[in-house]
Amino acid sequence: MKNILVLIATLLALSGCSLTPHYDRPEFPVADAWPTAVQEEKDASLPAWETFYSDPQLRQVITQALKNNRDLKVALLTMERTRALYRIEAAAALPQVDAGASASLQRVPADLSGVGGAITSRRYGLSVGVTTFELDFFGRVKNLKEEALQSYLATSEAQRSVRLSLVADVASSYLALAAARETLGLSAATLTRSEASLTLVRRRFEAGVVSLFELEQNRSQVAAARIAVAAAERQAAAALQALQLLVSAPLPEELLPQALAADDALLVPALSELPSSVLLGRPDIVGAEHQLMAATAHIGAARAAFFPSITLTGALGTASSELSGLFKGGAGVWSFAPQVSLPIFDAGRNRANLEVAKKNQEIAIAQYEAAIQNGFREVADALSGLVALDAQFAAQQELLEASRSRRDIALLRYEQGVDSQLTLLAAERELLSAESTLVDLRRQRLAARVTLYKVIGGGAF
Repeated sequence: MKNILVLIATLLALSGCSLTPHYDRPEFPVADAWPTAVQEEKDASLPAWETFYSDPQLRQVITQALKNNRDLKVALLTMERTRALYRIEAAAALPQVDAGASASLQRVPADLSGVGGAITSRRYGLSVGVTTFELDFFGRVKNLKEEALQSYLATSEAQRSVRLSLVADVASSYLALAAARETLGLSAATLTRSEASLTLVRRRFEAGVVSLFELEQNRSQVAAARIAVAAAERQAAAALQALQLLVSAPLPEELLPQALAADDALLVPALSELPSSVLLGRPDIVGAEHQLMAATAHIGAARAAFFPSITLTGALGTASSELSGLFKGGAGVWSFAPQVSLPIFDAGRNRANLEVAKKNQEIAIAQYEAAIQNGFREVADALSGLVALDAQFAAQQELLEASRSRRDIALLRYEQGVDSQLTLLAAERELLSAESTLVDLRRQRLAARVTLYKVIGGGAF
């Protein structure tokens, strides 16, 4: 008994020493400030997507996508599967209690019974017991449970990352459809003007006022305008198909945009004023940190394999040769079977497992730091892209104003007979090109904000 008490005291003393490495978050491997943004003291939080996307039609489209998208459903099911695996590991920390009932009947012939006659024996039993419950003195079960928990949390972040990407893809497709329809409207208006001009020129040609050359110029202009309309229709149809594929359902016309909304009516700006530490909320970075925590916990489980494993098996119940005697006095039975297993020789398996666990932790650290660096680069690229697009947009606005003024002057000079219609047609083409380019630049600026919101972390879901 004294030896047993000494053994138990020794095990308890050893169990007080944690075999799991202390977890310290790696240092932030990037600068505190974005390279192209002026930093201010701001709350390091992002608005939820319902706030960021202020257009009510777009919010409804995104909501439908979150309900129907197949990729998101796969990610959600994967998360639920990982949660079930965590529950399996968590259950190992508690004893498994089973109840059982048994009955056995056996007949022994006379020549084997040893009593001169055949014997029929009966045995009935009821029991409640614990099967191979491991006493977790060295934290093996605890660390495996922690590893499963962190893996589940990492999968949860992966599911959030899919949601974030889906929202950004839907918003970008919505903007592409809006821009395509607005461009289609510009092309259709140009075609209407060209057809009206052709009708007028044809009448003047029939009256002998203008030449055949001028008539053919107008016909070419109308044909070019029809080609532009057809191309814009094809682009709008493709954008609609892409949006409906993301939503995984047909969309009613009242939810579809007819043109790009104003910048301030669609998105909330000023994301660039957030500090770079906001990256720590990105799903991929949070998931990478959970994977690092899981790898750290696995080291503790690998170290515990070098120490004794203690399991308990026990049962308590009743047994009787008669069914009616199961609950009579004196029918109680019990069993208790503790077992200690101490590794002596395993050909280096435990040591190799520990080395693998340590290398996995080093890999997880590198992946965590790489995720932060990649996120910082993506945000920096998005910010510099926004700056460039803003400058390009301002220059394009000036070009559009000049093109519109040139078209008006060309029209006036043509009506006064100072210039030929060739000059007017060239001014019309230049104006349409400037208008279409400005629409596309507006789409790019809005899409760049969508991308920035995505790569900076996306807010809460």
